Amino acid sequence: MSSPIDSEGIRYYELENFTFQNGTTLPKVRVAYREFNPTGQKFALIPTCFRGRINQTLNFTNGVLKSHRVIVVALLGNGESSSPSNTANFPDTLDYGDCVRAQHALVTEHLQVPSLDLMLGFSMGGQCTYHWTAMYPEMIRNAVVICSSARTSLHNYQFLEGPKAALLHSVDYNDKDLRAKDIAPVRGLHAFGRAYSAWLTSAEWFEERLFRKFGFETLDDWADAGAKGYDDWHPDDLLVMLGMWQRSDISLIGDGKRPLEDVLGTLTARILLMPCRTDQYFKWEANERELQSIKCGELAIIPSIWGHIGGGGANPIDTEWMDQKIAAFLASQS
Repeated sequence: MSSPIDSEGIRYYELENFTFQNGTTLPKVRVAYREFNPTGQKFALIPTCFRGRINQTLNFTNGVLKSHRVIVVALLGNGESSSPSNTANFPDTLDYGDCVRAQHALVTEHLQVPSLDLMLGFSMGGQCTYHWTAMYPEMIRNAVVICSSARTSLHNYQFLEGPKAALLHSVDYNDKDLRAKDIAPVRGLHAFGRAYSAWLTSAEWFEERLFRKFGFETLDDWADAGAKGYDDWHPDDLLVMLGMWQRSDISLIGDGKRPLEDVLGTLTARILLMPCRTDQYFKWEANERELQSIKCGELAIIPSIWGHIGGGGANPIDTEWMDQKIAAFLASQS
């Protein structure tokens, strides 16, 4: 089940004898990354999101970050960095702490970057950004969290159970003969994609038939394309990342005994929270509550009916709006 990944400009850093938070130790773990604007004097780190690849990640290098040295790094599990699809004995469970520790080694040991002017992440990349600010507060001056949260809500968790069940209970995913031959469980992947497709945007987006902006004339055309969009993904990569998303909670860092509000109160980075008003699973109200505990935070709600994907670059108008808000946020630092 190979995945045709666009590898242009991607490099790899290998860590030896890396121990995951579930106790698994692997002799080699690789972290995939790409640098943009390599001569920039300020450093920015951008982790990928769920189903995110490095070269498809919104990086703002044509806008607000055009003068930054931008490092886009692949989350563990995404098929570019070490994942079930490319690494023998990869653990069944993955934690953002694993990703952050691996990325920290890449940034500090390999790239020799002492600190980050900015860390920015969308969706799962935003959750990873939140974990960075809690685990290595001295490293990050500014953080931008787009369509994400410090803790996965119960509603968000339960929404993910739908596409997960569609894949896990598919006939071909459970066909041991097909799996032994490395044949992709296409039916299961398509079921996963269809179950996910209604959540990406918003009810208003569907009623205005904005799927036509992507060239799809009918709702079924949109759903079918969404299903086939998973053809190049290994099912176990999707599942291990989805599990990490479901378990995300920065209050579990350390001894795990502190309330979320207390952990948010210890963050020292300047933080810009940018939810989308119509995101169906990373709700803007959650960011509003988080803001009350953050020492130096701002909230900018994306005024869009594009839902979750509005924060990922799907709509140019929303992308320009975000670019301007990020520019103003960075310009306001003392």
